[in-house]
Amino acid sequence: MADPRQESPRPLEPDEEALVRALGQVMYVVPRTIDADMVGDRQLPLTEYTALMSLSEAPARRMRMHELATACYLSLSGMTRTISRLESQGLVKRERCEEDARGWNAVLTDAGFARLQESWPSHLAAVRRRFLRHFEGLDLIELARAFRRAGAAD
Repeated sequence: MADPRQESPRPLEPDEEALVRALGQVMYVVPRTIDADMVGDRQLPLTEYTALMSLSEAPARRMRMHELATACYLSLSGMTRTISRLESQGLVKRERCEEDARGWNAVLTDAGFARLQESWPSHLAAVRRRFLRHFEGLDLIELARAFRRAGAAD
C-alpha cells in the first residue's frame, strides 16, 4: 500500500476545509470558555479540575506523574506546575513510587475529592452550555467514535 504522505497533495474540498477550520476553532475556544465559566463561578480552573477528575478515577486515587500528564493532555512540566498548585492547596500530595523510587505519584486527598465534587456542577453546566448543546439531534455515539478514531495515534 502506498504511503499517502508520499502522494501529491490534493487540495481540501470546501466542506473538508470548513470542518478542519471549525475543529481548530473548537480546540482553541471551548476549553478556554469552559475554564472562564468555572473560574467565574469561583471553581477550579479546567486544567486543575481535569487533573483531579483523572486522579479520582484512578485505582487508589493515584497516578504516576507522566501517566497523569498523558491523561490530561499536558506536558510533564505543565502537569508538574498544576500538581504544585493543587498540592499547595492540600488537594493532592506527591509520593515516591513504591515500584520505582525515581518516579512520583500524584495522590488525590480527601480535600481534593471534596473540591472536585464542589466544582462538578459548574463544570457540567459549562460543558453543556459551551459544547454539548451544539450537537443536539446528532448521533453522539457515532460522533464520539469519529473523534476517538481521529485522536488515535496511527
